Amino acid sequence: MPQDHAVTKRTWGAFTNTDLDDHLQAEGITQVVIAGVATSMGVKSTARQAHERGFHVVLAVDAMTDLNADAHVNSVTRIFPGLGETGIVAEIVELVERAPSLTAPARLTSG
Repeated sequence: MPQDHAVTKRTWGAFTNTDLDDHLQAEGITQVVIAGVATSMGVKSTARQAHERGFHVVLAVDAMTDLNADAHVNSVTRIFPGLGETGIVAEIVELVERAPSLTAPARLTSG
């Protein structure tokens, strides 16, 4: 089972100038669940980067927020559906738990 892996972000996206991509690939991880405190900046950037790298992206929409409510709504309703699947944490956890053949997803938060 994958272990937690800490990444220090210095930009909006968690993949920029970090070892996150290498770590996830080395672990054989193909899916990431993304949440965070800056929906229209860190979450959106990390989701785009994960999508561009071929990861299956899941966005936990009830585990993110933004200082700008309009920007949050725009990201959740217009941008995220094009980058991956959206859902609430309870639904995501239930789906992961019902899939016994899958290993636990790596936790990736972005803010």
